[in-house]
Amino acid sequence: MEEVRIQIKRVRASPAPLPLPAYITEGSAGMDLYADIEGDLELARMERALIPTGVSIALPMGFEAQIRPRSGLALKHGLTMVNSPGTIDSDYRGEIQLIAINLGQEPVIIQRGQRIAQMVIQRVIKAQWQEVSELPASERQAGGFGHTDK
Repeated sequence: MEEVRIQIKRVRASPAPLPLPAYITEGSAGMDLYADIEGDLELARMERALIPTGVSIALPMGFEAQIRPRSGLALKHGLTMVNSPGTIDSDYRGEIQLIAINLGQEPVIIQRGQRIAQMVIQRVIKAQWQEVSELPASERQAGGFGHTDK
């Protein structure tokens, strides 16, 4: 498996530093991110909140970090990330913050240090447009939403 070295900085050192993002199992694709909040945060049904993680990173050029919800929180509580996957560009140096939303039926309590989302590091390929007057034909052509439904 390929590895890349990424610089990381803690944004806050008090009251006590939280763990750095980490892979929980050997086969994990995403590193868990922790809620760096002062106390409990209650999200009512359909309420959104910006949740700080307490870290900022310096991704190498040619990489991005994707922020994704944790499946257990989504299933059990309806907690997800609004802009999923969120993208952190290689030139962003601010604190990683998560836009969470409670899609569940009951309020959700987020606690300091709770694993709240996942971060996946991916390579980025830059596209170069080649403008043409016609596109090559395909079997699908312009078939859109639901075009394969019976």
